[in-house]
Formats: sequence, structure tokens, C-alpha cells
Amino acid sequence: MKKVVWFWLIIGIVVGAVALGATNFALHETGTDEFCSSCHANDAAKEWKESKHYSNEFGVRVGCSDCHMPQSFVPKMVRKVKALREVYGHFAGTINTPEKFEAHREQMAKSEWARMKANNAAECRSCHYMETINNPEKDYLKDMHKGALESGEQICTDCHQGVAHKAP
Repeated sequence: MKKVVWFWLIIGIVVGAVALGATNFALHETGTDEFCSSCHANDAAKEWKESKHYSNEFGVRVGCSDCHMPQSFVPKMVRKVKALREVYGHFAGTINTPEKFEAHREQMAKSEWARMKANNAAECRSCHYMETINNPEKDYLKDMHKGALESGEQICTDCHQGVAHKAP
């Protein structure tokens, strides 16, 4: 009887480790710019490649998942599940052409802005820090941003729509 319990315990640990490894691999692979661009080559990825988030004087490239995927585990899993609907939309033909994507752009943008509003633009704030906003030619920017963001009523995308993608 003891051997049977140990056998199933070891099998459970091995299966669990394989499942955890496969899940981690799938999460990583479905969060790469290459994965996102495989469906969005003619719309969102094309716009992103023309933006400051892709190419800038600082040599910093912000990838798809940096803006569209929460970093903490539970919100990331929720977002991944919701992203399945987007993948389905592509393969079902809802947004699989630039014209169809454009027809749904406003709806998709509003959904993304609402998600970011709900988490207080956490993805933006993971790279952009209030204390480092500095433009000697526009001294007013630091106070303007501080006032807008401290009120708790505004987030980055309330003003900065169309930064990495064309605004609807």
C-alpha cells in the first residue's frame, strides 16, 4: 500500500512539474513581440514599429506585453484568458484584415483604455516615473503631469492616446 501511495505521489509531482513548465513556456512564448506580430503584422505591429516605443534616441524598445500585459500573476492570467477572445477574433475573421481591424479599432481601444484606467495605468508607470519627467524646454510639464495624475481622476492614456498605435 505504501509503495502505491509513493508511486502516485511521484507521478503527481512529475506531472505537476511538467504542467508548470509547459504553462510557463506557453505564457512566455505568447507574450513575445514575434507572437503578437504574427497576427498584427499589418495593423498594430506596423504602427508600433513606427512609434517611439519601438525606436527612440535612448535605445529602449517597449514590447507588446510591456503595455498590454500586467506584470503580476493573477491580473496577467485574467488578461491572457481575455486575450483568447482576441485570438479567436483573428481566426474567426472578425479582425483578420487591416480593414476589419480598423472597423473595430475604437471598440478595442476603449476596452484597453478601460483596462488601464482600472489599474491606474500600471504598465505605463512601470517605465515612466513622475520624478524623472524633465524637459528643460517645457518646465510646466512636470507640474502638469503631477497635478493630473495625483488627482486620481486621470491616467496616462487620457491624454496620451495614439502613442504606440494610431488613436481611433
